[in-house]
Amino acid sequence: MSEVAVALPLESSAESRRKIAFVGSECYPFVKTGGLGDVMYALPRALLREGCEVRVILPLYQCIPQKFTKNLTWKGSFMMDLTLEGRTFFVGIMETEIDGVIYDLIDNKEFFDWGNPYTGLWEDIPKYCYFSKASLAALNYLEWTPDIIHCHDWQASLVPLYQKTRFWGTPVASAKTVLTIHNLRFQGICSIDHLKYWSGLPDYLFNYPELKINDQECNMFKGGLALTDWITTVSETYAEEIQTPAFGEGLDSHLRYHAPKLSGIVNGIDTEIWNPDTDQLLAAPYSAETFLERKILNKRALQESMKLEQNDGHMILGLVSRLTDQKGLDLIDAIFPSLMDGNTQVVVLGTGDPRYESAFQYYESKYPGFVSANITYNEGIAHRIYAGADAFLVPSLFEPCGLTQLIAMRYGTVPIVRETGGLKDTVAPWNAEANEGNGFTFTQYLPGRLLDAVNRAKTLFFTDRWHWDEMVRRTMLKDVSWVKSARQYLDLYDSLCEDEAES
Repeated sequence: MSEVAVALPLESSAESRRKIAFVGSECYPFVKTGGLGDVMYALPRALLREGCEVRVILPLYQCIPQKFTKNLTWKGSFMMDLTLEGRTFFVGIMETEIDGVIYDLIDNKEFFDWGNPYTGLWEDIPKYCYFSKASLAALNYLEWTPDIIHCHDWQASLVPLYQKTRFWGTPVASAKTVLTIHNLRFQGICSIDHLKYWSGLPDYLFNYPELKINDQECNMFKGGLALTDWITTVSETYAEEIQTPAFGEGLDSHLRYHAPKLSGIVNGIDTEIWNPDTDQLLAAPYSAETFLERKILNKRALQESMKLEQNDGHMILGLVSRLTDQKGLDLIDAIFPSLMDGNTQVVVLGTGDPRYESAFQYYESKYPGFVSANITYNEGIAHRIYAGADAFLVPSLFEPCGLTQLIAMRYGTVPIVRETGGLKDTVAPWNAEANEGNGFTFTQYLPGRLLDAVNRAKTLFFTDRWHWDEMVRRTMLKDVSWVKSARQYLDLYDSLCEDEAES
């Protein structure tokens, strides 16, 4: 079955509900490796509450737990051509509904039935060529024509290219496309021959304005950014940063050229999942009204479970992160001995670069009772750190949006962040004169600047608890939900559809 053969009638434009299709490589609770999985789950739910009709399309990976796959319903299958020589591949569609959002999982054992979601770039290129094309073909097969196809990161970046070429004249060609950059560091770069073979896209797209980056290589993300109708990224500051050589990852000039169709909308968090007042993983749930009496109970429970010295007066610094250079771990490593003043404790949760894993394990052995290094990822421990810590470290080299600082604020744990990307957009620095702000910030990426920010936080914590508690209350009352961001996305969708109607 070819994509052009599915010539179905277009949906009536009189429908009042905006129809949005999300296409991405991961989505909580099915599969999640990072913030993309959270966004693919939470934003569709927020749009549903705004009156939209939403479908999420993702691969049916073999690694998805059976408790989710057992509830899938078979919706049908067809054969789809791919590759330069037109090889055909099976496309199955399995569907489920969760809280009003429809999830369509693309089934193909050859591409998705082995390994983790991301295995290696050479193997992932064919996988996501197939997935991008199959997503559009599935929408046609299901006779569900969206107003907007919202694609996420490089794994779905070929959708706009397929839509405007191989699917021209079919129902999905009427949709407007939005491509969101979650992290520009990952782009889908490979040899021209490799992508040309597996994608089967027209030769003219393998040129400098679209896919080509040099005589041998092409870039999937670059092509998608060129042909999509609109580009978003996950904070206003990151939208500006990626147009500079320092943050553009080689695509800064490309993004400056496409700046008229580029905007930033900051992420939110799912405030039903992340709610300290109803969180069953905590020793003592609490709210902005009860935190003074009950947050301390979580601090004591964290100290006990992490084998830290029991002392209400100690300040606990929390860190829940991938242990990589991007997250500013080199800065923390450089200042760590200076943090250990006999009154400060550090709790770390995460995995990553072995040198950082080893460093935190060393500090745990050197400072018993004051450092806990949990070199793993455990959802329960993460919740308990957010609730039990006093302050939270996010000193990132770059951070497109960041979710951990939003979760920390929701739990009344004051963030200490570098002013970059979404960290700058979401954390207002403490202003003593005005008694304003919800965190402590620094600008230059230097160990001394981070230490200064931590010391400013310590000074307030140890010498002026009234103002510290006021800040805690402000952080808990700050709106970090998806409500505002979902409305900004809906305004963008409406604008794109209205422009199409006027043209």
